[in-house]
Amino acid sequence: MVTLSDVTAAPAPGLLTPDDCAVLFIDHQPQMFFGTGSGDRTAVINSTLGLAKAAKVFDVPVVLSTVAAESFSGPLMPQLADVFPEQKIIDRTTMNAWEDVEFVEAVKATGRRKLVIAGLWTEVCVVLPALSALAQGYEVYVVTDASGGVSPQAHEHAIQRMIQAGVVPVTWVQVLLELQRDWARQETYAAVGDVVKAHGGTYGLGLVYAQALIGGHAAG
Repeated sequence: MVTLSDVTAAPAPGLLTPDDCAVLFIDHQPQMFFGTGSGDRTAVINSTLGLAKAAKVFDVPVVLSTVAAESFSGPLMPQLADVFPEQKIIDRTTMNAWEDVEFVEAVKATGRRKLVIAGLWTEVCVVLPALSALAQGYEVYVVTDASGGVSPQAHEHAIQRMIQAGVVPVTWVQVLLELQRDWARQETYAAVGDVVKAHGGTYGLGLVYAQALIGGHAAG
C-alpha cells in the first residue's frame, strides 16, 4: 500500500512516452476504405494523419504496411506515405501482419515493447496482429478513431474482443497529448500545436482563437 509519504509528482510508469513506443499503420489503402462502414471515413483519414504527425513530431519509430497493394487494395494512402517519405512500406499477403516475417522483423527493429496500432479493418487486420503481439509479450494500444471496420458492430465487437484480451483502446489526440504531457516542453510545443490546428477539429480551431487573443501561448 502506498502511503502519503510515498506520493510524488511523477507520471505513472504505464504512460506512453516517445522513448518506449512504436506506431504501426496497417492497410490504410483505398480498397480497404471503400469497405469501411463503421463511421465517417473522412474522419478516419483525418485521425490517421493526426496520429502519423504525432509520431513524426516526437520521433517515434513507425512501421507502414499494406496488404495486396498491387493486386487488390491499392497503394498506401498517399497523405500518410508523404509524412514518412523515406519509410519503406511493407506489403503482405497475410491478413494478419504478425504472420509476415518482414513486418515482425521491422517491429522488432524498433526496439520498442509498446505498440500503438491503427488500421483497416478493425475486425481483421487490426485485431489479429494486436492479439498476436499481445501473446508475445508486447503491450498493445489500438487507436480506435484511426481504425475502421466494415460495420459499426464489426468495429465495436473487435474493440471489445481486444479489450478483453488486454489491449488498451486510445484515440489519436490522446496519444499526441500523452506524448507531450507538459506544455512546458518547448521543443515540441509549437509542432504539437500545429498538428492540433490541422487535425484537431474544433479543438484546433479553439487553439487558433486562443492564440489570436493571447499571443501564441495557449495550449490544451
